Amino acid sequence: MNPLLQPFNTAPFSEISNEHYKPAIKEAIEIAKKEIAVIVESKAKATFKNTTEALDFTGEKLNRITSIFFNLNSAETNDEIQKIAQEISPWLSEFSNDITLNQALFLKVKTVFEDREHLTLTSEEKTLLEKQYKGFARNGANLKGVDKTALRKIDASLSKLSLKFGENVLAETNAFEMHLIDEKQLSGLPDSTKEAAQQLATEKGKEGWVFTLDYPSYIPFLTYSDHRELRKKMAIAAGKKAYQDNAFNNEQIVLDIVQLRHQRANLLGYKTHAHFVLEERMAETPENVIAFSNDLLKKAKPAAKTEFTHLENYAKKLDGIDQLQKWDGAYYSEKLKKEIFDLDQEILKPYFKLENVIAGAFTIAHKLFDLNFEAVTNIDKYHEDVKTYNVTNTDGDFIAVFYADFHPRKGKRNGAWMTSYKPQQIKNGVNERPHVSIVCNFTKPTVTKPSLLTFNEVTTLFHEFGHALHGMLAKTTYNSLSGTSVSWDFVELPSQILENWCYEKEALALFAKHYETGEMIPMEYVEKIKESASFHEGMQTLRQLSFGLLDMQWHGQDPSEIKSIKAFEKTAFSETNLYPTVDNNCMSTAFSHIFQGGYSAGYYSYKWAEVLDADAFEYFLEKGIFNKEVATKFKENVLSKGGTEKPLTLYKRFRGKEPKPDALLKRAGLL
Repeated sequence: MNPLLQPFNTAPFSEISNEHYKPAIKEAIEIAKKEIAVIVESKAKATFKNTTEALDFTGEKLNRITSIFFNLNSAETNDEIQKIAQEISPWLSEFSNDITLNQALFLKVKTVFEDREHLTLTSEEKTLLEKQYKGFARNGANLKGVDKTALRKIDASLSKLSLKFGENVLAETNAFEMHLIDEKQLSGLPDSTKEAAQQLATEKGKEGWVFTLDYPSYIPFLTYSDHRELRKKMAIAAGKKAYQDNAFNNEQIVLDIVQLRHQRANLLGYKTHAHFVLEERMAETPENVIAFSNDLLKKAKPAAKTEFTHLENYAKKLDGIDQLQKWDGAYYSEKLKKEIFDLDQEILKPYFKLENVIAGAFTIAHKLFDLNFEAVTNIDKYHEDVKTYNVTNTDGDFIAVFYADFHPRKGKRNGAWMTSYKPQQIKNGVNERPHVSIVCNFTKPTVTKPSLLTFNEVTTLFHEFGHALHGMLAKTTYNSLSGTSVSWDFVELPSQILENWCYEKEALALFAKHYETGEMIPMEYVEKIKESASFHEGMQTLRQLSFGLLDMQWHGQDPSEIKSIKAFEKTAFSETNLYPTVDNNCMSTAFSHIFQGGYSAGYYSYKWAEVLDADAFEYFLEKGIFNKEVATKFKENVLSKGGTEKPLTLYKRFRGKEPKPDALLKRAGLL
C-alpha cells in the first residue's frame, strides 16, 4: 500500500520510501486530470463557482505529494531522490502545460473573466479570477499549435536544467573539505568552531580537524582564521563551485537556462524574461527595478568606498597588506568592528542558545499575534533533528503545524528557507490549517556545548520565522492566494520586518540569557549590537545590489551573444566591485537563488522589501514594538491576507500611506 496515496493529515514521513514517489505522483497526476476533465466536460455555462473556484481546488493530492518530495530533495536528499527528481520534473512540467495549454479549459476561464463586470465578487474572488486568467495567458494559452509545442519543450528542458544546476552545486559543496592536523593552523578560530571541526573529523574517521563549505564551518573560518593562505584556499574553493573542469560544471547550464527563458518570454510576447516576470510584481518593469537599484547605488557607493578604503588601511596598518582580497574582508571587518565597538561575536554567542532563541521567537509571536507553540512528539518527521509544534491562538483554536530543522548534514543544501507541506484554504466550509516548515544550517551542539548562535544566525532564524508566520496566519479561501503566495517583492516583508526585534532591548530581554548562568545579556552589549547594526552598511548594500543587478543583466536583455560567463559577470559587476576579481571564481555558476530557486529577475526584491520593512517597523517604533494595535493591523492587513489583493493596497491599509526609502536610509546610516 502506498502511504502517499492514502488519506493523511501530517506527512507520513516514516512510512514513505523512495519507491513510493514515482507511482504516487503518476497516480496523483491522473486524479488531477480527472478533476479537470469534470470542469471541461460540464455542459453547464461556465461560472465562477464551477470553473474558477473548482479549478483552484484541483490537484490537491498532487500538490501534497510533490511538496513532500521536493522539500526532502532540499533538506534530506540522496542520489536516488535526485535521480527521481530528474525523472518526475518533466512529468510535472508536462502536466502543468496540459492545464495551461488546454484550449477548452482556457475558453471556460476566459468566458468567466470576460463576464467579470457582471459578477458580484469579493475582492479575493476578483483576484483569483484575474490571476487564473493571467496564469493561462502568461503560460501560452493564447498561442497557436506549433508555438504551444515549442513552449512545452522549453518548460520541460528548464525544469531539468534547474534541477541539474542545484545537484551540481550540492555535489561541489560536498566534494570539498580542508583537513588540518597541525593545531597551529587553527590560530584565531573560536573554540566552538574548532570543536565542531574536530567532531566532523571524528565522524569521518580522521585525526585533527575538518572544515567544509557548509556555512557553519565556512563563515567562521573566513571570519576568524589568522592564516591568510588557508582563508584564501577556502574562499577560492567556495568561489569556484560548479566553475571547474569536471562533471559538475554549470557554465553551459547557465547559458542554456537564460537562453531558454528569453525564448519563452519572446514566444509569449514579452521583450525579455525580466519583462515577463515583473509584469506581476510590485516593481512592474525592469526599468523601475534598475532605477530603484541605481538610486540606492548612488546613495550607498560613496559610503561603501569610504568603508573599503578605511578597511584596507586598517589591514595595512595591522598586517602590512597592500591589496585587500575577498578572503580578507570578513576577517578584517570583524577585527575592526571589535575594535570600534568593543564587540566580539564570540562573546555574544553564549547568550544565544538555540533553544532560548526559539523560545524568544515564540514569545514575541505570542505578544504580537496571540500565538502559542507547543512542542509535540506525535507528529511524524523526516529526520531526528526536526522539531515539531502545534500552534494555537489564545482562544485555543488550532492554527498550524510547525516543523523546524536547524542543523547541516550531508543531504541538505546550504542556506535557510521556509516551505510548507499543506496550504491553508477554506473548502466546503472548513478552514483547513497550514503545515509550515523552516530549514536552517546552524552550528550543531557538540559534546561540551549546546548549539550557540552567532548574532547573524539569530537574525536568520527570525527571518525564516517571519516567513513561517506569514504561512501560519493565512486566512484566505483559496490556497493559491494563501500565506506566502504573494508577489516576490512583497514576500520578504514579513520575514525582514521580524529581524528588527533582534535589535531591541525589550525583545532581547525575553530570550538573550547566558546558557550556563542564566544571566541576562548585558545592556551594554545590546547597545553595541544596535550601534554596530549599520557597520559597513554601505559595503553590504553594494553587495546586495550587485547580486540584483547581475540578475537583471542575465534576464533583462537578449543573452544569445553571451559566450563567456566570466567576462559577462565582470561587466555586470563593474559598478559595484570593490575587491579584485579572482580569475578562477564565478558567482553565476552557484547562484542558486536565480538558477534553481524562484528569484530569477527578482533578486532585487530583498532590497525592495527592506524599504518596506524599515518603513513598516518605523510605525512599530513610533507606537511601541509590542503595540497591540499596530501588530493587529499588520496581522489583519498583511500576514493573514496572502495574495488576495494588490500588495500596495494591503500595505497602505496597514501603514496609512505609501512606503518611502527614508527609513531604510536612516537605519543604514546612509542619509
